[in-house]
Amino acid sequence: MVKVLNDTFLKAARGEETTHTPVWYMRQAGRSQPEYRAIKEKHSLFEITHQPELCAYVTRLPVEQYNVDAAILYKDIMTPLPAIGVDVEIKSGIGPVISNPFRSLSDVEKLGEIHPEQDVPYVLDTIKLLVEEQLTVPLIGFSGAPFTLASYMIEGGPSKNYNKTKAFMYSEPKAWFALMEKLGDMVITYVKAQIAAGVKAVQIFDSWVGALNVQDYRHYIKPVMNRIFTSLQEENVPLIMFGVGASHLAKEWNDLPLDVVGLDWRMQISEARELGIKKTVQGNLDPAILLAPWEVIEEQARAILDQGLEHPGHIFNLGHGVFPSVNPDTLKRLASFIHEYSSSKRQG
Repeated sequence: MVKVLNDTFLKAARGEETTHTPVWYMRQAGRSQPEYRAIKEKHSLFEITHQPELCAYVTRLPVEQYNVDAAILYKDIMTPLPAIGVDVEIKSGIGPVISNPFRSLSDVEKLGEIHPEQDVPYVLDTIKLLVEEQLTVPLIGFSGAPFTLASYMIEGGPSKNYNKTKAFMYSEPKAWFALMEKLGDMVITYVKAQIAAGVKAVQIFDSWVGALNVQDYRHYIKPVMNRIFTSLQEENVPLIMFGVGASHLAKEWNDLPLDVVGLDWRMQISEARELGIKKTVQGNLDPAILLAPWEVIEEQARAILDQGLEHPGHIFNLGHGVFPSVNPDTLKRLASFIHEYSSSKRQG
């Protein structure tokens, strides 16, 4: 039997009218799900992402459990880096660790190019498997953005202040822009391969770019982001931008050739609209609220939905990823509330 695709998420991303506000959750695949925890007892993230059947199962699970309007591919933003010559390891309790931190132009010049079909076939096979299994919702592909990827490559791992990254950016501008070009090429090639394999939308995660001020973003980052999104526009799928603690950059993202501006919990949707952001917005419940009593969650979600319903083009999401300690039943109940409340408001 052919399954009917729920395209509410895609319509909202394009700013079209929808019967209800669509919802999906960042890091909805894994983290808090008991089925995922059972898998993680036997397999590392690396092992899961390299087994298409298992990775497809983890990706599909939250769609079936929570009734969300989109799936996001289960993988890590570090996935494409080894293909271009970056020695990265995901260490439990730490995160990505780079054994050869970048310090000079010569380090950048050693980087190669990614050939997705040869270098990350397991990613493309997972996408194809999900498409063939006829997901009832659109599949979102993703990539890390150049600044965030560069921050790991320069810091050698996670950072609280990105001092080494900024120092490299300020003191080695030639090397910095060369690195942005290399990573920009990689992102474009990697994402286009995901689209060719079947993803219906793409989110670019610039998780840590909020560490920069607006002026530095315009000079050091925006040119490569403009090039990335301009190239990806040719693929005719919705393009989403997201970062944490980056509300001050929302207007800059609004200028880029993308479709959806992701907001974390620090900026209300009404504030974004007042700034002149007319594109679809995505967000933006503080994930910490998911640990509060249901009455608090519902009150906060209703406020976000009311603001989102004032204009076409709102996708409900969290301001960052699901915490491991969140009860999966809470996510299911929240998705149901979002659908029912927004539907009744639209009909009213």
